[in-house]
Amino acid sequence: MPALPPHPSRREILRIGGGSLFGLAGADLLRLGALARTSPILRPPSFGRAKSVILIFLQGGPSHLDLWDPKPDAPSDVRSKFGMIPSRVKGMEVTELLPRIAEVTDRLTLIRSMSYSPNGLFNHTAAHYQMLTGYTADKVSPSGQLEPPSPKDFPNLGSNIIKLRPPEEPTLAFVQMPRPLQESNVIGKAGTAGFLGRAYDPYVLYPPGNDFDETKMDRVRADDLALRPELSIARLERRDRLRKLIDAQMPGLEQAVAEQGLDEYSQQALELVISGKAREAFELAQEPDELRDRYGRTTFGQSLLMARRFVQAGTRFVQVNWPKQANSDRHSWDCHVGLPKRMKEDAAPRFDPAFATLIEDLDQKGMLEDTLVVAVGEFGRSPRMGLSTSGNNNDADGRDHWPYCFTAAVAGAGIKRGHVHGESDATGSAPLSDPVHPNDLLATIYHAVGIDPKTIVFNHLNQPRDLVKGEPVQELFA
Repeated sequence: MPALPPHPSRREILRIGGGSLFGLAGADLLRLGALARTSPILRPPSFGRAKSVILIFLQGGPSHLDLWDPKPDAPSDVRSKFGMIPSRVKGMEVTELLPRIAEVTDRLTLIRSMSYSPNGLFNHTAAHYQMLTGYTADKVSPSGQLEPPSPKDFPNLGSNIIKLRPPEEPTLAFVQMPRPLQESNVIGKAGTAGFLGRAYDPYVLYPPGNDFDETKMDRVRADDLALRPELSIARLERRDRLRKLIDAQMPGLEQAVAEQGLDEYSQQALELVISGKAREAFELAQEPDELRDRYGRTTFGQSLLMARRFVQAGTRFVQVNWPKQANSDRHSWDCHVGLPKRMKEDAAPRFDPAFATLIEDLDQKGMLEDTLVVAVGEFGRSPRMGLSTSGNNNDADGRDHWPYCFTAAVAGAGIKRGHVHGESDATGSAPLSDPVHPNDLLATIYHAVGIDPKTIVFNHLNQPRDLVKGEPVQELFA
């Protein structure tokens, strides 16, 4: 990297300030620090407000018309089969499927104008990649699916965040649970660190059991983070010092290790073994039964409770994936057929109490002030029921994939309370005002944790790439 110019531009300072410090000479770093002290860059109060992020990724694509954005006056083949109910905030009405969430809308912002045009057919995996990396898929099959995860992929936003803003204390930096992202046999796409290297992959908490096993989170254990009885912390630290000494004498080996991200891996493993807080986050049994019941004794409910525990332990980014693969049956959001029954009996009863309780719990504990919560799927559902938009067969009550307009819910870390951003048209087909592209949502998340979205990152070929090509939505913040 070239030396810092005598009079760096604001963009150059922002990029370096976002974390791209590697390769700068010591004198450049000192001069940059002095410049920052004498000529500080003015930031809005929202910048860096979030210490942690909980991303609730509703893989499968929930129907915005049947949850967050009811259209009771729309034609019969558009309006939801479910009635609209009031919430705590006028203008934030939801459907009868969300009675608990209706009680916490005074702590949420609903973005009813999420929208993007897909690259090729908009099936789930391609949409996961768009929503979670900020980049469109460049290899799309006729069905819309992509290749399996690759080291050349763009990173999941959580991986970018923990690289540029690592946790301030030894803990699990990025946790993903309770199951991987999946469409058919494409598993984990958009859920890895990609070209950043394995050191920035999430810690995956995928307990055994099928998608209908609602007790799987009770079997989660942190045994792999515990010290073996014959080892002491002092002994581990001596081993670590010895490893570093050997590495210092073997620059070739050190370079090879660094290329695989293994040095960061071993350091992270050591810190986790020593840290008791990371292990304690796994212990759901420490929570009162009454609170666990409020979240719901389901895989999803207990995952959100565990997400709160990880944030308390200092985890920077937690991604909770909907615990049913995207294109599936029963409580999957992918309701091409049987939508009224599946949403009423399977999906909503899992989602509604868990999400509402997470917001209440964080707020009561004072954690909503510096925890950003985002709930969003990869797209919404088609306004007209029975319409085929992605090559799937839909029954008369089913809805197909629809990326052109859908809803995201955000809360915490200075996000406005009791607010609706943007508006969809009369049928929920397109934004009427203030459209928000997925890249803008990602830029907003980066901004909230104190990373300039214009930061440059380097891929596996050491080529510069934009962190995200989007702008923070400042109007979301109070």
